Amino acid sequence: MNAIFTVLTILVVIAAILITIVVLLQNGKGGGLASNFVAGNQTFGVRQTADILEKITWGLVAFIIVLSVATAFTAGTSKSGIDITEKVTAEETAPAFPVAPTEQDANL
Repeated sequence: MNAIFTVLTILVVIAAILITIVVLLQNGKGGGLASNFVAGNQTFGVRQTADILEKITWGLVAFIIVLSVATAFTAGTSKSGIDITEKVTAEETAPAFPVAPTEQDANL
């Protein structure tokens, strides 16, 4: 497996975990987990905290999109030894099913 592909995949997973945490911290209609962080709300103000969390969310979304596209391009560059352009005939791919006995075979 390509090392660049592995690194990009790990970065996408880390960003996905971070975006999950940031979304849970946001103050939604039900209050969210951001209401529990009173010290943070007093320092920055409730509106500024929500703005920062929203900017972080959009930044992580953009980061995940860019990394996903980059990962898709690097995934095709690794050589796995499989040639998908090779033509395969139907006889090579047909499974070998056992033949059912016929009436002639039963009379023997």
